[in-house]
Amino acid sequence: MQSLANEIKTFSKTALKKQCTQVTTLGGKRLIETWQGSNLCVVEDGGQPDGAYGYIEDNSLDLQVGVIKPYLLLASQDVAHDLDTLKELKVSHILNVGYGVENISPDLFVYKTLNILDLPETDITSYFHETSQFIDQVKAEGGVVLVHCNAGVSRSAAIVIGYLMSREGLAFNAALALVKAARPAIRPNPGFYEQLKDYRP
Repeated sequence: MQSLANEIKTFSKTALKKQCTQVTTLGGKRLIETWQGSNLCVVEDGGQPDGAYGYIEDNSLDLQVGVIKPYLLLASQDVAHDLDTLKELKVSHILNVGYGVENISPDLFVYKTLNILDLPETDITSYFHETSQFIDQVKAEGGVVLVHCNAGVSRSAAIVIGYLMSREGLAFNAALALVKAARPAIRPNPGFYEQLKDYRP
């Protein structure tokens, strides 16, 4: 501990190596940032071909809906924002477990929102009681609930698998297979996968 304190005391900015940073703007322009003394110098890098983007642009909508049960649907945020699809599926309730995903029509649907991070260390099973109660309520009322996160691949899939395990008594492999058959794109992150395998309702 003492040596760390000494290192901090003797730290000097001048001892740091000068670095240059390459930045790609949303428009695809590449910039090189370098420090000259105490001034930041930014120059354009001409190495990027014209018209190329610095990121992968995905303009396609994911409107594929997994029908798990007549009252239980699984999809991405794109479906949750598509009123025509929601009406066609007779959705009455929306369970939003994404992060930063807006609920666009609170006057048309009953929402439950839980901002869950899609990280392996997130304790996804800690949400199962609350989410399962909401789905049970929808079922009892004769409604239809759409469960979604951002991509409809990890968080929402884990919530639905947990529901099937706790309410339908399915083993993990059976619940996973049922949900994957309905929405092939699902893939809970490795942490969620292990938690679901070990989950005992």
